[in-house]
Amino acid sequence: MPLTMVKCGEPNTVKRVGGKEETKKFLENLGFVTGSVVTVVSAISGNLIVNVKDSRVALGKDMANKIMV
Repeated sequence: MPLTMVKCGEPNTVKRVGGKEETKKFLENLGFVTGSVVTVVSAISGNLIVNVKDSRVALGKDMANKIMV
């Protein structure tokens, strides 16, 4: 399921990152690689703040939908 559908505070494992090649590369550079653990800190109207690899990252709804957990 996409990252936008998970509950806040639950650790999830990234299964797949979709999108165009440049989008995948951008998300990989932020730490969203297959097997990494992500936790949604807060969600406001689909936009997320996520903990990944000891960093907090803000993602828009369209980017978060490309990350499958």
